[in-house]
Amino acid sequence: MLWLPHLFGIRTVATIHGLDWQRSKWGGLASKYIKFGEKIAAKYADEIIVLSKNIQKYFKDTYDRDTNFIPNGVNKPVIREPKIIKEKYGLEKDSYILFLARIVPEKGLHYLIDAYKQIDTDKKLVIAGGASHTNDYLNKIKEMIKDNHNIIMTGFVQGRELEELYSNCYLYCLPSDIEGMPLSLLEAMSYGCRCLVSDIDENTQIAPKNVIVFKKGNVLDLRYKIDKILNKKSYKEKNYNDLPDEYNWDNIIKKTEKIYSHSIGGIKNE
Repeated sequence: MLWLPHLFGIRTVATIHGLDWQRSKWGGLASKYIKFGEKIAAKYADEIIVLSKNIQKYFKDTYDRDTNFIPNGVNKPVIREPKIIKEKYGLEKDSYILFLARIVPEKGLHYLIDAYKQIDTDKKLVIAGGASHTNDYLNKIKEMIKDNHNIIMTGFVQGRELEELYSNCYLYCLPSDIEGMPLSLLEAMSYGCRCLVSDIDENTQIAPKNVIVFKKGNVLDLRYKIDKILNKKSYKEKNYNDLPDEYNWDNIIKKTEKIYSHSIGGIKNE
């Protein structure tokens, strides 16, 4: 609807979180409509904020439109002892691999489950997150894990339980096919987690030196990388200074204020 405020001379700022029309949850008509909205934003928004450099390049290549890269941010984490997760799930420090994201196909959880089931390990696989829009994929995941007592589904988590899961995992894994700006990866890195991610640009651009990657959608490569990490052949010590300053909320707020101020003709913030 951005053409309406544009018609009346009202200035607008559009924030693009990701190329949502690529997600599997949308059918053909919905996907086309969402992409049409993307074109309208490129044409009529006075300023556009994008959350990844890959999307910034996409807008330049597709629409010849300059955008402002301002990523998601995270606060300084609170490191927690395993209390709630020990009581609820029997989890100790470094006793599990963590997947923390929405339970939707593009997050690639099915790859991780397939790879995990082929590995001989006493570490559990913890799947944290809720489903969205459809239960079909959630039911598929439940069917995949029904006979494996080492795979735990927590459902949606927040607060202290979420902090404990990040604080105590041995490995965080995000095997996604599509991302905008993966907030859970930023959070995991802020907690100093060892991170294994698919090699899509949105994952690797966050901190290329601080994550281990596998080939997107390749279960064999994912299994190989997990096995190497568990056997300390591709090992990374936890580092609580892993997150670059550009993902600090204070810096992000200043950049956002500057764009809005400039958009309405105000004084640019320094």
